[in-house]
Amino acid sequence: MAYVPRLKQEYREKVVPALKEEFSYSNIMEVPKLEKIVLSRGVGAAVADKKLIDYAVDELTAITGQKAVPTISKKDVASFKLRKGMPIGAKVTLRGERMYEFLDRLITTALPRVRDFQGIKATGFDGRGNYNLGVTEQIIFPEIDIDKVNKISGMDITFVTSAKTDKEAKSLLTELGLPFKKN
Repeated sequence: MAYVPRLKQEYREKVVPALKEEFSYSNIMEVPKLEKIVLSRGVGAAVADKKLIDYAVDELTAITGQKAVPTISKKDVASFKLRKGMPIGAKVTLRGERMYEFLDRLITTALPRVRDFQGIKATGFDGRGNYNLGVTEQIIFPEIDIDKVNKISGMDITFVTSAKTDKEAKSLLTELGLPFKKN
């Protein structure tokens, strides 16, 4: 039997029936699912020092287990000394089993390591069923060695779902285990 991530198994066995009942879907194919997770990180200081992009790519690769790619600027901004085509960040897109493994590690190990953690804000939905989460320090991930970090910086994590509304997406992410703050 092939390996199946814990959260993927939980999605099939518990989340799908719970959401089907909550929103009274007629078919299980209507139940929203997590399509991808995108981690992105802007490195503004990379205009002056190109090595910072390599550090960002290496850290995102270590966190996710998948090779990150540098992001390139689309236009010139004279006030930032930025030219079109310069690398200014890094990103990685996770799908399938790697996505579920990353989500599991995020929920069980990384988020509880945030100082004074009370839950994540429920205001990060975009109106189309996607959720954005900002992380202020990359050192909450156990894959990052604090002694080798040259600068503590944050990153954005975007959860792209097939949900049509924010309410459906929030229910899906809550069922998967994301700890939203209670109002």
